[in-house]
Amino acid sequence: MAKGEGAESGSAAGLLPTSILQSTERPAQVKKEPKKKKQQLSVCNKLCYALGGAPYQVTGCALGFFLQIYLLDVAQVGPFSASIILFVGRAWDAITDPLVGLCISKSPWTCLGRLMPWIIFSTPLAVIAYFLIWFVPDFPHGQTYWYLLFYCLFETMVTCFHVPYSALTMFISTEQTERDSATAYRMTVEVLGTVLGTAIQGQIVGQADTPCFQDLNSSTVASQSANHTHGTTSHRETQKAYLLAAGVIVCIYIICAVILILGVREQREPYEAQQAEPIAYFRGLRLVMSHGPYIKLITGFLFTSLAFMLVEGNFVLFCTYTLGFRNEFQNLLLAIMSAVPFLILVALMESNLIITYAVAVAAGISVAAAFLLPWSMLPDVIDDFHLKQPHFHGTEPIFFSFYVFFTKFASGVSLGISTLSLDFAGYQTRGCSQPERVKFTLNMLVTMAPIVLILLGLLLFKMYPIDEERRRQNKKALQALRDEASSSGCSETDSTELASIL
Repeated sequence: MAKGEGAESGSAAGLLPTSILQSTERPAQVKKEPKKKKQQLSVCNKLCYALGGAPYQVTGCALGFFLQIYLLDVAQVGPFSASIILFVGRAWDAITDPLVGLCISKSPWTCLGRLMPWIIFSTPLAVIAYFLIWFVPDFPHGQTYWYLLFYCLFETMVTCFHVPYSALTMFISTEQTERDSATAYRMTVEVLGTVLGTAIQGQIVGQADTPCFQDLNSSTVASQSANHTHGTTSHRETQKAYLLAAGVIVCIYIICAVILILGVREQREPYEAQQAEPIAYFRGLRLVMSHGPYIKLITGFLFTSLAFMLVEGNFVLFCTYTLGFRNEFQNLLLAIMSAVPFLILVALMESNLIITYAVAVAAGISVAAAFLLPWSMLPDVIDDFHLKQPHFHGTEPIFFSFYVFFTKFASGVSLGISTLSLDFAGYQTRGCSQPERVKFTLNMLVTMAPIVLILLGLLLFKMYPIDEERRRQNKKALQALRDEASSSGCSETDSTELASIL
């Protein structure tokens, strides 16, 4: 407190009766206490927030592992058309992230917050579109447009869910320790979500007798007719299995969304509430893209996520045709959630089911660290940005939306190219076996290419500048900024009350 202010307060106090002075002093002392209690999140709040991350991971794993083989062998879309669906869907998904981030940054605060309305209104459309992705329509000539439409619609709606949910990390509490704790809960649930999505889709679909066709040089018409009838019946059972898996995942999506909506409440930063308007979107974008730690983080995340997406998109085909484990892929999916040790060993050894299981389980522990931990590093980058640009707010959706924009667009390109490469190699739809060129292509897509990408990503993570010491310094500086904003708000209230009494 400055000396001039103290002199004015002392002279004013001399003119007031003691009873009035005490009544004006006590509320100012009481007001500062409850604010810290409001910052605390209960375990229930953290669990409700964490469960909101499950829908994105459950649906993402199901689509990542099974959409390609579903389009090729169940919907019987040609490899070229399947590559168009995968590329356009992923590219559109990437484009929607900054668009949704732009719309969110322009959204006003409501009684539900600024982010929660997006989650509420996107959920019904997302679950409908997801279910229709796994439905085979009766018009075979328009199937490409069907899957392209509902795949793009689902990716749009899930973006409207996940971008605000990701940005919600910065608004569930103004205490950084509470954010870190909630993020740890979220990471745990998302890891379980990846396993759950893989388990539900894999186990239900794996129980179906998916038919395949052998090259028959000499056979009677009767045997061909019998094989065709059996194949048609089995094919319908496989379609029903995919629909059943989609129905179960849709129920999980709805339950988790409802728990998130009812159990989490947004909170505004004290210093943000003092500013009238948030920063302009494109100005904020320029500032975000010039922040060094953010660029290093998204680039490292780009390479590691591309590696896992290549494995996701081709692993079922790899197990079925290259390793020859047609009836075991759904169980291997539960074991393999990592890359480098598994991929190196599988690339070098002969096809052996027991060794494959053992290595997959051992390697599976590292998938969370390589794929999900970068998400827990992003709030630290945002806090570092806020310290360097303390007068700008409303940039959180930009950080989170562009964080996935580059990875989604690149993954669309990689999956499109991988599907086209299978077409050039001579992939046979619903074949019981594939040519050697297809097996070699799958081997490269699932082993060597991801290994190179992961090594590049780890090299970039090594250059990440925010270590534990810098993180602690940022935490102290941000807490000081919040305390200053809170105390200035209290002093303004006290001055108003004193002026009214005088």
